[in-house]
Amino acid sequence: MRARSVLATLAAALIPCALALSSAAGTARAQSFDWQKYKGKTISFLNENNPWWNELRPFVPQFEKLTGIRVQVVTFQEQQMRQRLVTILQSKSAEVDTFMSLTSLEGALYAHAGWYAALGPLMKGNSAPGYDLADFSSALIKGETYGGKLIGIPLNIEGPIIYYRTDVFRKCGVAPPKTLASLTAAAAKTKACEPHMVPWVTRGLAPALPYTFSNVLHNFGADYFNAAGKPNLCAPAAVSAIAWYADMLKKYGPPGAVNYSFVQIADLYGQGRAAMAFESSNEFTPIMDAPGRSADTGLMLLPPGPGGSKPTVIGWGLSMSAFSREKPATWYFIQWATTKAMESKLALRGIAPPRASVASSPAYKAWLDQLPVRQRWQQLIAEMAASGTSEVGPPIDRQPQARQIIGDAIDHVLLGQATAKAAACRADKSIEAMLADR
Repeated sequence: MRARSVLATLAAALIPCALALSSAAGTARAQSFDWQKYKGKTISFLNENNPWWNELRPFVPQFEKLTGIRVQVVTFQEQQMRQRLVTILQSKSAEVDTFMSLTSLEGALYAHAGWYAALGPLMKGNSAPGYDLADFSSALIKGETYGGKLIGIPLNIEGPIIYYRTDVFRKCGVAPPKTLASLTAAAAKTKACEPHMVPWVTRGLAPALPYTFSNVLHNFGADYFNAAGKPNLCAPAAVSAIAWYADMLKKYGPPGAVNYSFVQIADLYGQGRAAMAFESSNEFTPIMDAPGRSADTGLMLLPPGPGGSKPTVIGWGLSMSAFSREKPATWYFIQWATTKAMESKLALRGIAPPRASVASSPAYKAWLDQLPVRQRWQQLIAEMAASGTSEVGPPIDRQPQARQIIGDAIDHVLLGQATAKAAACRADKSIEAMLADR
């Protein structure tokens, strides 16, 4: 996994791109590019129930008509998708041609195993006019590059934010929290004022939990590993972060919080049954589509803690299997899904654009201007891009296993099965044992 580096260069994704092709050259290339070159081919696409895919899905028939390429789509929830994908890739099966990949989680592992196809050679002489890889955020492209090979195309920019009910805050006399301590006080005050509502909800499902917990960990001034490269959850700051995260869900979260991931959180908040939800900015559209939420929702980053404010920022990518037998046709689908035209359409549906030209386009700006909450959402994405970190787990290849260990540790505290100190130290030992077993 990439180290805990601040992704300041992500901010470049929000600056107009100065590169452009002349109209004459563009016309010549358009005439020579043949979208029907692989007509009659069939490719398979494995994805997860993600807002990006949900917004792209209605347009897939247009791709099939444009290219004559048939797309077989298989969709799972995130954890099930990843389990299925690993099984397929481990067997070197050609069952899947392209798939969504979260390189901040599995990038190093998949690259080391040789499961990603290199996209660079496929792009040469086989890309539509104006595709322009330089239009993407350089930091996101770096995140999709391993061993000097481009293994994916960025699909979005995202990170966890707090969605909160402005009307409930007004009724209960709660001001938007400025610190983690005041966030706890806000949850307590909301619980007393609106006992029928869930004051606070965030991820409790063990493998998904580190996505939101990492922001808490860093705001407490802690890291997964210390300067000597050893697991560091047993350090006082990390123990405090674990205790805070578990206590917030135990005291103010919904029943069965250990089963909550993004789907359940977006549903609970969207239905008006939660006062605050700490979840991905990528869930903005599903939440805003719920009746009333675009009018009564405020947005904020997780407030600073003892370690300041260190938001999480990551992005999904679209990758190709190294074992695909239809690589050229698959590249046609990947590039179509990530063209300026398609990403412009998805941006107007609440998918934060990774292309500079889309982020600065008049159409996107006009869409943002339609609702104050959209403007605030984009502002927070820019803040995450400028000051965020991509560390959402220990900096090791075996991310899924490490995240499961961390999620289990916090859930044990949440369920009253261990103290934060005991759970943290046990997690460190489990990660050390996993590293020793490499």
